[in-house]
Amino acid sequence: MGRKYKTPPLIEAVCEFRLTRDTSWDLTIPGLFYEKVKGTFPQREQRVIQEIERSQGPQGLQLEIRPSERIVLFTEDRKRLIQLGPRLLTVNVLRPYPTWQGFKPQIEMAWENLKEILQIEGLERIGLRYINRVELHSSEVKLLEYFEFYPFVGPRLPQNVASFIVGGEFPFVEGRDRCRVQITPVPASSEGMSAFILDIDYFLAQPRAVKVSDIIDWVEEAHSRIEEVFEGCITDRLRELFQEVM
Repeated sequence: MGRKYKTPPLIEAVCEFRLTRDTSWDLTIPGLFYEKVKGTFPQREQRVIQEIERSQGPQGLQLEIRPSERIVLFTEDRKRLIQLGPRLLTVNVLRPYPTWQGFKPQIEMAWENLKEILQIEGLERIGLRYINRVELHSSEVKLLEYFEFYPFVGPRLPQNVASFIVGGEFPFVEGRDRCRVQITPVPASSEGMSAFILDIDYFLAQPRAVKVSDIIDWVEEAHSRIEEVFEGCITDRLRELFQEVM
């Protein structure tokens, strides 16, 4: 069980399922899915998303931008949503985060309802992503006092960095999974403050490496890893600001 905070920095959590191409898909699936979940997600919208598709060709990595239609289903307060598109299911929850015990059942419900209307052959990718916004009451911050993951700046360089992006990918389960961690400054909500986005994305790096029947177990394991990585990225000073609940 991970640590609990009275004022956690989490602003959005996302669980994403990308199905393999041999999973059949047709235009009736979004409507059938909506009928199953509309009691919890009654609000429905149609959106066109621009997706980037990567492929390895004779001239190296190639990128193709193509439109993709999705239905987006919301709860009444629009704090929880499900997005469904061709071979794609995402489950999102916005602040205030309802704890893992509140978010995981939403993921299970969406996944099980999709399985009831679709023969899923495999998973190309599964991802669990937690986006945190950390605001500090100072315009000049020594990152090492708050974070264990930050840019190293040598002593001959100015120590006050105006902008940066620091990221890394860490392998788990013998390379089956990876966790991508990024931190970057963002505009603060008011003057005299500093703000940072700490983005932690744990994902399946090897397509089909997890059985369809084991997906929810993978999600539970991913959540445990994210908690470990999050705690590894922050110092006790931030834990005090988040008001850890003992």
